Amino acid sequence: MKFILLILAVIFLAIANLFIGSVSIPPTEVMNILFGDAASTPAYEFIILHSRMPQAVTAIIAGAGLAASGLLLQTAFHNPLASPSLLGISSGASLGVAVVTLLTGGTIVAAGISAGGYIAVMVAAFAGSLGVMALLLLLSSWLKNDLLLLITGVLLGYLVSSVITLLNYQATADGIQSYVMWGMGTFGAVPPNHLALFGAVTAIGLVIAVLLVKPLNIIQLGSSYARNLGVNLTAMRNMLLISTGILTAAVTAYCGPVSFIGLAVPHITRLIFPTGDHRILMPATILTGCATALLCNILCVLPSASVLPLNAVTPLIGVPVIIFVILSRRK
Repeated sequence: MKFILLILAVIFLAIANLFIGSVSIPPTEVMNILFGDAASTPAYEFIILHSRMPQAVTAIIAGAGLAASGLLLQTAFHNPLASPSLLGISSGASLGVAVVTLLTGGTIVAAGISAGGYIAVMVAAFAGSLGVMALLLLLSSWLKNDLLLLITGVLLGYLVSSVITLLNYQATADGIQSYVMWGMGTFGAVPPNHLALFGAVTAIGLVIAVLLVKPLNIIQLGSSYARNLGVNLTAMRNMLLISTGILTAAVTAYCGPVSFIGLAVPHITRLIFPTGDHRILMPATILTGCATALLCNILCVLPSASVLPLNAVTPLIGVPVIIFVILSRRK
C-alpha cells in the first residue's frame, strides 16, 4: 500500500510541475497542450513542452540517482550522515567546472577540438567527478577499512575546495559569476536533447545499485559475518564506488552540486518503511527521491518575481530531517 501511495505521489507531483511555474498559465491551457490541442499563446506551449516537462523529467532522474547513492553510502559505511558529497565526488565535479569557467574562460581544447559553453561545463564536471572516483577506487585497494576510506573522501573534498578557492582568487568577475550560478543548482539546465543521455547514464548507476541489494543486506550483520558468507567486500565496495560515482557525476554535471537530497531522502524512506531490508528500501528510496526532487522543483518555480536556486530550497527539507535523525540518535 505504501509503495502505491509513493508512486501516486510521484505522478501527482510530476503533473503538478506542469501546472505550477513562475509564469501563470491557465489550467485549461495546460490541458489543451498536453492533449495536443493548439494553445491560445505559442509561448504557453513552449513553456510547458520545452521547459516544465524537461524540468520534471530531470528532477525525477536526479532525485532517483542522488537518493540511491545516499542509501548505498550510508549502509556501506554504517554512517547516517554519509552522502554523495562526502566522498568528494561532487567536489571533483565542482573542480572540473571551476577549471573551465575560471581558468580557461569557458572553453576546452583537446586534440585540436574545442568545446565551449554548456558542453564544456558538462565534460569538465564529468571528468572531475570520475577523476575523484578513480582515485578513490585506487585508494580502496590499499585502505581496507571503510572508515578510513570515508575520511579520505572528506579530506579529498577539502583539498579540492582549497584548489577551487585559489582558482576563484585568480579568476575574472565574469568567470566567478558563471561558477557561482552553476553552483546554485537547477533542474532547468538540461537541454531536451540531452535527457536521453542523462537518463541512460543514471540508469546504469541505478542498475548497479539494485544489484548490490543482497550484499548490502548481508554487510549490515558485520564484515566478518559477510566474509564467512562469501561476500567479497573489496569487490562490493568498488562496485558501490562505481555506482555512486556514476550517479553523482551525472547529476552534478547536469544539475550542479545538489545538496541534501542524497543525505536526507534515505532517512525519510526509513521513517516510512521501518526496515533494514534493502529489497524494500532501495526501490522505496528511489521513489522518495523522485518525489522529493519534484517537490523541491515546485518550490523553486512557485509564481514569483524570479526562480529560486535549487540549493536554496533543498535545505528546507533536508535540514529538519537531519536534525531529527541526530536528536533521535543522541543516546
